[in-house]
Amino acid sequence: MKHGVILCNGEFPKKEYPLYLLETAGIIVCCDSAGNAGRLARLGLEPTVIVGDMDSTPAAVRQKYADRVVQVAEQDDNDLAKAFALLRERWPEVSEIHILGAGGKNEAHMVGNLGWLMEWERRSLEESGMGLAARGISVDMVSDWSTAFAVSPEPPETKRIPDIAGTLELHVGEGRKVSFFATEPQLRIHSEGLVWPLDGVDLSKWWTGTLNRASADVISLEFNKTAPLLVILD
Repeated sequence: MKHGVILCNGEFPKKEYPLYLLETAGIIVCCDSAGNAGRLARLGLEPTVIVGDMDSTPAAVRQKYADRVVQVAEQDDNDLAKAFALLRERWPEVSEIHILGAGGKNEAHMVGNLGWLMEWERRSLEESGMGLAARGISVDMVSDWSTAFAVSPEPPETKRIPDIAGTLELHVGEGRKVSFFATEPQLRIHSEGLVWPLDGVDLSKWWTGTLNRASADVISLEFNKTAPLLVILD
């Protein structure tokens, strides 16, 4: 199965890489939106399914894709969360999920969508003791400017080292801009391969880990506890 794409109701991608992900996707889950179905049609594409509370999708589009519309009325989750749940339920074999159009137009939606990356990682840890990547599931949020994803540490293969819950390597390439965000105030990370080390930094204060830069091809991280970490690569 090819990768799946969730297309949100933010800024439609224009650059080559996100458009490539869209054009080569095996499944396109389109969030409730005013214009995404038409934008897809101009690329010669169609949504596999349209999901949401249907307060934005025009009646003509709902009629045209009546067999593909999934209306979810509850308001506890946003349309991205509904789309992710539907994709995982209907196509569990899809192990590579790219989220497009999650930013732009509305900062509140963008922050909320980034929060879902960490929430899915947290739920995976809670349910299985492993992060999504450790379970073979890759989820990222790609825009014309950046790629965002959530990670968590992998338990040490050898005996437990005091104060280290696990480690992680990020293969990003020397010189790349990278930002880190967390929601757990007690999370502390020892880093190697960054121009400005993360040691002692409270990443739950979201400005503290922004616009760092890789000083090596690989960034090594040691976590003092198992908790999600949001990473944004420029």
